[in-house]
Amino acid sequence: MKFVKTSVGSIHWAETGIKDGAPVLFSNSLGTDFRIWDRVLPLLPKGLRIIRYDKRGHGLSDCNGREYSMADHVADAAAVLDAAGVKDAIVVGLSIGGMIAQGLAAERPDLVRGVVLCNTGAKIGTPEMWADRIKAVEAGGIAALEDSILERWFSKRFRAEEVGELALWRNMLVRTTLDGYAGSAAAIAETDLHESTSLLRIPAVALGGDEDGSTPPDMVRETVELIPGGTFHLIQGAGHLPCIEKPVETAMVISGFLKGAGHI
Repeated sequence: MKFVKTSVGSIHWAETGIKDGAPVLFSNSLGTDFRIWDRVLPLLPKGLRIIRYDKRGHGLSDCNGREYSMADHVADAAAVLDAAGVKDAIVVGLSIGGMIAQGLAAERPDLVRGVVLCNTGAKIGTPEMWADRIKAVEAGGIAALEDSILERWFSKRFRAEEVGELALWRNMLVRTTLDGYAGSAAAIAETDLHESTSLLRIPAVALGGDEDGSTPPDMVRETVELIPGGTFHLIQGAGHLPCIEKPVETAMVISGFLKGAGHI
């Protein structure tokens, strides 16, 4: 267990794999912690240095209120890589984590060699949509939105057949701090990365789930196409979190990208 001090307090991070291996940073979605990658990591090529962290207000990381922006999330990710002594990492980001990956590549090109953009966008939703969601969690807690969130997270089949496991992911969601969830939602609402992402000149691949109710496949594809040479992979039978529902295919996409980018 490792921590790095940032403007928010302590950010929790961890690393596995080879100390001097090719570095890969994983950044998570809204309402989740870094356990969402547990099924993917064992399927990746050997010889990697895997770094994961919990966003502010998620998992074991601190959060000192809601007055923060996407730039602060990007700074937290940079602080983790700086603490690890890493440069030229491949950054794998899911949802808001994908926005962080885009922002990090633009702000700290020394840290990012390429990006894997999972179920994300250069802009996600509208300010009005996020304002309504924030009001709902302020009034009734995250539990007030848990059913609708889980519908977006997972495919219809998964919700029907994996009831016991679904309950565990529900637990993770509702235990997210209110400041972490609402503050990050507000950060997403005010973020539009179209201009900065279109200026990136790094290897990029994106993947999306065909049943994703949060970031539909067309949004994901259009985002990666902002980056010259960026490619898109559609995962059938997956919602917003294919790393949980379809870990083998998710790992296949990431592994192929790492090899194609010359990272391994």
